[in-house]
Amino acid sequence: MFRRFRLRAVLVLLTCVFPAAAQQIQYVRVAPLVLEERLHRVTDKTAKREQTLHELFESAGCKDALLNEQPVKGSRTPNLICTLTGTEEARVVVGAHYDKVANGHGVIDNWSGASLLPSLFEGLHGKPRRLTFVFIGFTDEEKGLVGSTFYVSHLTKEDKSRIRAMVNIDSLGLSDTKIWLSRADKNLANAAAAIAHALNLPVSVMNVDKVGLSDSGPFLAARIPVIDFHSLTQETFRILHSSQDAFPALQMKEYVDSCNLLVAYLAYLDSTLSATPQPAP
Repeated sequence: MFRRFRLRAVLVLLTCVFPAAAQQIQYVRVAPLVLEERLHRVTDKTAKREQTLHELFESAGCKDALLNEQPVKGSRTPNLICTLTGTEEARVVVGAHYDKVANGHGVIDNWSGASLLPSLFEGLHGKPRRLTFVFIGFTDEEKGLVGSTFYVSHLTKEDKSRIRAMVNIDSLGLSDTKIWLSRADKNLANAAAAIAHALNLPVSVMNVDKVGLSDSGPFLAARIPVIDFHSLTQETFRILHSSQDAFPALQMKEYVDSCNLLVAYLAYLDSTLSATPQPAP
């Protein structure tokens, strides 16, 4: 994930007015024990992590035609794509990389994000959706955003015009939910603050300026609105890419709070983002 970072002020930027439309959003909270069990399915081998993520998607109800592997040139493992089809062609991409560096077990970076994708699908798919949600487990983020760059490079102009947002999830569970605000779309960030306020869940800002890498980067370069969620602080950053990246570092309550925030956030985007085609980048 991130190599270095700069801490910015706590979240002050956003008004916390909760729009009336949000009162009608519907979603399901996945039980904490299920989240924990999915976390404990972690393994050290990238190919096995992809296989396990595939199994987790299937157990959450994303299978058969809904679940596809996208071979990625230069990678031994594919992007894993789960699609929750809505009534409109407009879509939201929700991404998290499943690969890891050699050190540590990659529990925080980024099995915490990858194993959450099936739970987010599960939280949304019980009710009809207006937007189409595309959940992607990206390969080889640690080798230079290989999977996400490949995915974006194979989107047509029409494909890009349909994407209303890219929500990236990387390294949750070290603390309360954080937003990389300096690169986030203002409307997406305001929506996150509104949902957090309404649910009485903490959210704050940790920026990574000019020195961070994440799978939102290729989408941002394609002029697609993005927002990154993580949990890094100055005290916990040293855990990444080290032998400390293991279960003892993960705070389960904060992780569950992040999951609850994110599933509500996606349901809120479904009720508020425009389905009108956007000008092609």
